[in-house]
Amino acid sequence: MKFNFLQKTLLLGLLVLAFAACNKGTSNTTGWKYNDAEYGGFQVTEGYEQQTPTGMVLIGGGTFTMGRVNEDTYSEWNNYPRRVTVNTFYMDQYEISNRDWREYVYWMNFMYGPKVSDKCRPDSTVWREELAYNEPYLNYYFTHVAYDMYPVVGVSWEQATDYCVWRTDRVNELVLRDNGVIEFPDFEAIYRDSTRFENDSTAKTKVYNTGKYLATEYDPAGEKTTSRNEFGDPRKTTMSDGLLMPSYRLPTEAEWEFAAYGLSSEEEMENYDKRRIYPWDGAQTRNASRKSRGKIMANFSRGRGDMMGVAGDLNDKANITAPVNSFWPNDFGLYNMAGNVNEWVMDVYRPASSDEYSEYNPFRGNVYVAPVKDSLGVYQVDSLGRLAYDVPVSKDSVAAYNKYDVRNWKDGDAQSAVSKWLEVVDPDEATRRLYDADHANADVAKYLATQISNTTRVYKGGSWKDRSYWLNPATRRYKEQKLSANDIGFRCAMDRVGSDKGNNSKE
Repeated sequence: MKFNFLQKTLLLGLLVLAFAACNKGTSNTTGWKYNDAEYGGFQVTEGYEQQTPTGMVLIGGGTFTMGRVNEDTYSEWNNYPRRVTVNTFYMDQYEISNRDWREYVYWMNFMYGPKVSDKCRPDSTVWREELAYNEPYLNYYFTHVAYDMYPVVGVSWEQATDYCVWRTDRVNELVLRDNGVIEFPDFEAIYRDSTRFENDSTAKTKVYNTGKYLATEYDPAGEKTTSRNEFGDPRKTTMSDGLLMPSYRLPTEAEWEFAAYGLSSEEEMENYDKRRIYPWDGAQTRNASRKSRGKIMANFSRGRGDMMGVAGDLNDKANITAPVNSFWPNDFGLYNMAGNVNEWVMDVYRPASSDEYSEYNPFRGNVYVAPVKDSLGVYQVDSLGRLAYDVPVSKDSVAAYNKYDVRNWKDGDAQSAVSKWLEVVDPDEATRRLYDADHANADVAKYLATQISNTTRVYKGGSWKDRSYWLNPATRRYKEQKLSANDIGFRCAMDRVGSDKGNNSKE
């Protein structure tokens, strides 16, 4: 029986498919079967694709020019333009709202009690101002339902980072429950026995800790570990199962700036010729479309004493902050990347960072130090099994932001710290003395060469009380990570693992 070319091609294709089907679930290097107890039981998850987390948008990475695009009005010289590349990642579509934060406070109180949850509450006193009547915001901004969808303010960089750790645990616990790995605890029983959370640290972590489900196959020394958690329960999953999501975190400064501009190439062009001043086209702060022409694009102050415009035809319709879904999204679908509230990013602030950034995923703050061991010599991990590093912990920190490796890297050497008041011992000591805001020696601290420390963080975006200059995504300011303000909020980011395309891409 003779076959024509089309039949031969079809037959060959069927043979290839049959061969692939026969070899599905089999190692292409050893021939042993996966997921089969008879062949050793090595578990493999095939066809994994990271799902877009609830409330987030996939930001397709690429190259862009990070840094100044307009006149440096303040002559700070702290954002020279530089071409960099940012990896694909996820970012919250909206700023974290009061409702989001109240959910956080509720769970921290539910699981830990008021002694812990009280430290999570925003600082409402940020609304106090001399010769101004801000009592309505002081009393109601965070607690009243009318402000549910307004961005949370009065939270420090440390609190925002703690929120990211909590959100990671809550989301992953729900993922494990939905996939049948675990069952939810008896919340009513926990609530009835809530007094034990006041004094029993073991009880606190036994419920609120996704890490108790995570198996660790090897420790950093390469020795095989037991597959039981600290409570003696068998661990039920590993990261190779593809169930647990990567950690929520604050975006890096480069990620935030890239996402704010919202620039991307037209399909099959691999180029863009725009250089935006704001997260929208043009040099104006008003909408240029026919439908909404003349409307203010963001929530900011147009000038001294003009916070919202003239009665009867208000410009931005917001005297302070506005709901997080107000105005128009940028081309990535992100709201309020200019105005409303400034937003914390993960980076340590230095004026000259743009001269030193890596070309790929630039970030200032990644110190690499040895993992922490407890008194028994066991490596300590956080709630997701990540190694805890030897980083000072804030005494008021709830989730221990030190689990994020975010101290400044190699900044300040012996030469840069030399002064007539300061005798330098070694480069590490020089860095500590020059940039440690909590230095114990007050006599030395008052002669420090700078007030910028290793705990000074960048915030970006402009706010309801800023002029339009600060709406440019390249502009940058800084504040100590323990402090908060009534014009600073944040949104979360998450790493994209695997391919850059994502499940909500066009292809």
